[in-house]
Amino acid sequence: MAPTDIADPRLASSHVRILPPDDDERLLLHNEVHARPSARIRLPALVVLLAVYNHEVSREQECAHLRQLPGQEGLTVNDLQAHFLSLRLPGYTLKWERHTEFTRYTLVQPLPQAAALGVVEPDLLSHLVVPKEWLAAVPGRTFCAIAMGMVHGDLSDPTACLQGARQWLGPHLLVASLMGSFAPATVVTDFRLRDNGFEHMLVIAPPDIDDMRAGRISQRLLELETYRLMALRGLPVAKMLGPELAQAEQQLAQITAALEQKSASDQAMLDTLMSLAARVEKAMAEHVFRFSATRAYDDLVAQRIAELHETPIPGHQTIGEFMRRRLSPAMATVAATAQRLASLSERVSRASALLRTRVDIATEGQNQQLLEKLTRGQELQLRLQTTVEGLSIAAISYYVVSLLLYGAKALKSAGVPIHPEMAAGALIPLVLWAVWRTIRRIHEKLHSSH
Repeated sequence: MAPTDIADPRLASSHVRILPPDDDERLLLHNEVHARPSARIRLPALVVLLAVYNHEVSREQECAHLRQLPGQEGLTVNDLQAHFLSLRLPGYTLKWERHTEFTRYTLVQPLPQAAALGVVEPDLLSHLVVPKEWLAAVPGRTFCAIAMGMVHGDLSDPTACLQGARQWLGPHLLVASLMGSFAPATVVTDFRLRDNGFEHMLVIAPPDIDDMRAGRISQRLLELETYRLMALRGLPVAKMLGPELAQAEQQLAQITAALEQKSASDQAMLDTLMSLAARVEKAMAEHVFRFSATRAYDDLVAQRIAELHETPIPGHQTIGEFMRRRLSPAMATVAATAQRLASLSERVSRASALLRTRVDIATEGQNQQLLEKLTRGQELQLRLQTTVEGLSIAAISYYVVSLLLYGAKALKSAGVPIHPEMAAGALIPLVLWAVWRTIRRIHEKLHSSH
């Protein structure tokens, strides 16, 4: 049979959808792994990071600012919905990333010859391709700004590399290490802010490094410094809360002592304790997010340090060592303050429970006394009721006997031979019994109905 030009049915069927309808968030969650890819950086390059707090900065404001760049007049807010945007502009690329608390702008351009390795403290910002006015007008408040030079170098002579790096960065104490287990690169920095507001970093890579690996190195280093500064946002909060927590703990100790010694009224202690509990819960509500975020950013810092795969250079601290010595005490302070606040909240709750128990016991004693008074009152009422019932029987019997007497007198007047007084006197016991029996039956019916 002659072959036909019909395509292989197996290939055609591979494009036929045989799945149930997609969940509303399937595409978003699936593409999250590709949300922030590493840039491809060709060395030598100048990488500039600007990270700003985006509190009260809308996506519309950031879009309007990005539209000021050449050729971006048609940019819309919908283009920024993925929290990530990479723009190719004349002579450089710009990456925009929006996070929960901050927005990052990363500029990658060729490194000018005037800023090559060996130049003494080059003025990097004078060679920026992006307009300086545009950079200064980025909406938000700056908390991290880094200018990173990435150059080729001969890593077989670490001394010569570090000498060139010292000239490039300046005379300050350097942090340096080899990164990567295969064909390592050298990173050198001093973690110092210059007068222009930027930190400087230098990456010296082997000549055969590929663009993707250079991009990953840049991304890890920039994220490491960004997350370090975000993690430290919890430190001022912890220091501010210290005196307030000490005062609250002292007040709680006084309340507990008064509770033990019964030296104050329950109502006064309850009012003081409720006021203290409100203050503690307010502090928890205001700062629990900051402390949780600090832990999360600290974990990211540790993760990025691990991804560097650092090898020490004799005589110099690695970035990991520097972070452990400088960042760990701050993180320990934040963690201790968060634990202290949570512990204070639990102790206030326990003191409140003890005071409530004491108040409940006192209330139960008062209720018991009230019940005893009510019981005594009911007993007196019952005795009075019994007395009244006895008097009632006598009164009713008196009226019944009186009626019988009048009846007997009427019969005598009608000619019946009867002595009214004797007949009435003879009927008195019967009348008393009948009245008593009737009242008893009424009581029995009332009790049976309840």
